[in-house]
Amino acid sequence: MCGLALTGCAAQPANAPQSLPSHSPQPAHAPPSDASGTAPEAGPSQTAASASTASVGTTPAPGAFALPPTTGVFDYQLGGAHPTADGRPLDVVVRDASEAPQPGAYSVCYVNAFQTQPDESAEWLARDEERLRRGSAPLLLRTPAGEPVRDPDWPDEYVLDPSAEEQRDGILEHLAPVITACADDGFDAVEFDNLDTWTRFPAISEAGAGALARSLTAQAHAAGMAAGQKNAAEVAATAQHDLGFDFAVTEECAVWDECRAYTDVYGEHVLQIEYPDALAEAGLTFAEACAAPGRAPLTLLRDRGLTPPGDEAHVYAAC
Repeated sequence: MCGLALTGCAAQPANAPQSLPSHSPQPAHAPPSDASGTAPEAGPSQTAASASTASVGTTPAPGAFALPPTTGVFDYQLGGAHPTADGRPLDVVVRDASEAPQPGAYSVCYVNAFQTQPDESAEWLARDEERLRRGSAPLLLRTPAGEPVRDPDWPDEYVLDPSAEEQRDGILEHLAPVITACADDGFDAVEFDNLDTWTRFPAISEAGAGALARSLTAQAHAAGMAAGQKNAAEVAATAQHDLGFDFAVTEECAVWDECRAYTDVYGEHVLQIEYPDALAEAGLTFAEACAAPGRAPLTLLRDRGLTPPGDEAHVYAAC
């Protein structure tokens, strides 16, 4: 559903499913991309004038932020925090906003920015009912009958509707303190998930989704953190050039042959996660994913639950 507000969308094959959220154990099912993004002239390391001077463990000046390292030990820990990966100290880690950053590592704070977190759904519903009583626009996407829309793949999450300025302001009223808390806790960056809801729910304004994304990245930058695009390969160029994202977090880009869509735009500042079941369904091995052109320097194989070591389902490997 590419249009004028978010340019640079790749054409989707006729038999490809719509891009789906993949912020935890659920398969990503992102559609293949034509990987035609082009790198910005200045290069992704020049996203912020002061980005190269900020470092992990230091407090950046207002507006300064560091981009993720491109070497070292990386882990994606949305299923539970742990101080090491494969027994080695972490250099880069992604954790939920409810967790603490890892001392000494570049820590990315996960924020579900376009849908509700399961443990906050009741709070969002109550807030929405109060808005409706006042005659204000709801923050949750609604059916024609007025029912809040759930993500069919994540039925305990409601979809936010950033279509109108009034709605975006209400969403930011809730999310801005979350972003600020990430910075106060010591995170170096924020990963904003579910950017692609406008491609999966046609009632959401494409322009409104872009406007919310710009506000979110600006909020992160003002707090001294980099802003990470999560999935949505088809809009990577627009996300970096127009929406303010500084790096990308991608799931299953080897499976969908779309890794270049990210690395052509963000260079080496891409964090890549692959899952055993998806690789098997695609007829790929992790070794082949590691050898694929355009794959990110920091590429992982993780179990769907993103479980910590000691869990019987735990899987961890790195290229």
